[in-house]
Amino acid sequence: MLASRHSEATFMRIMLFSSQPYDRESFTAATLPTGAVLEFQCSHLSLATAALAQGCAVVCAFINDDLSAPVLQRLAAGGTQLIALRSAGYNHVDLKAAQQCGIQVVRVPAYSPFAIAEHATALILALNRRIHRAFNRTREGDFSLHGLIGFDLHGKTVGIIGTGQIGSAFASIMAGFGCQLLAHDPQPDAQLQARGVRYLPLHEVLAQAQIISLHCPLTTSTRHLINQQSLACMQHGAMLINTGRGALVDTPALIDALKNGQLGYLGLDVYEEEAALFFEDQSDLPLQDDVLARLLTFPNVIVTAHQAYLTREALAAIASTTLENIACWAAGQVRNQVQA
Repeated sequence: MLASRHSEATFMRIMLFSSQPYDRESFTAATLPTGAVLEFQCSHLSLATAALAQGCAVVCAFINDDLSAPVLQRLAAGGTQLIALRSAGYNHVDLKAAQQCGIQVVRVPAYSPFAIAEHATALILALNRRIHRAFNRTREGDFSLHGLIGFDLHGKTVGIIGTGQIGSAFASIMAGFGCQLLAHDPQPDAQLQARGVRYLPLHEVLAQAQIISLHCPLTTSTRHLINQQSLACMQHGAMLINTGRGALVDTPALIDALKNGQLGYLGLDVYEEEAALFFEDQSDLPLQDDVLARLLTFPNVIVTAHQAYLTREALAAIASTTLENIACWAAGQVRNQVQA
């Protein structure tokens, strides 16, 4: 018998928007809810594509899908009752509109904090030791070491903005390098404090750390947390890493700080205007985003296309948790629900 929200004569259609080949692989390998049928749609969810979900009780959306009020209203009119996010963040969802439309929203609160923390570390190491520049040189037969001098991570002060599961995992990695750890979070983690992490006001963390890594959620209070003023608080030549959300930083302000040397290194896995660019092959097209194009000209900048979460373990966890959320909802239960 199908779950309690459906009769024996029906089946539950689940449409995954913004799906990539690795999504198909991970979701088809996971255990499906009884009577569920997966449908994969490579298009982003938008007002123009919402009609594709006609008759789908569940829409599975990703971070760059449009879940504004008009889209939710269109989905509700087509029979959608549940938005199952395959992400932890939900700042792209109009939760009040979802509630008004009678659509419930669930998310994946955690999948692999290690994946993202390790990617942040990879950006630090690549920027510090100029791995990207060395790689390009040696492929062209240039084996000189000019301009490739780095610094020892051991003994450096690292500032962690946001110490949830990802920030905590990142702290453990940096502690292994012998770094001094500072943190800023409205809710200090007692376990991290016991391991020597010192919590300070944001401006003090920015002023004392040589490396700043962002791991906080995007909210109204954290939008453009890193801006012209906060960049001015940092040590001259500091390194900034953002694997959180693009809008945590004011990107034009980053460019100014890079140009005058205030910011010495920048590693981004997220970008405020990434929705129209990331997860797609744009190599045959001229880059229309002038801000991103300018960023990519700096030799001390590395931009990756929101791949920090992309490990086999994380993909498997996202798929299994998402489908478990759907199965619980279909059975009339609430699991990992997001409310306005």
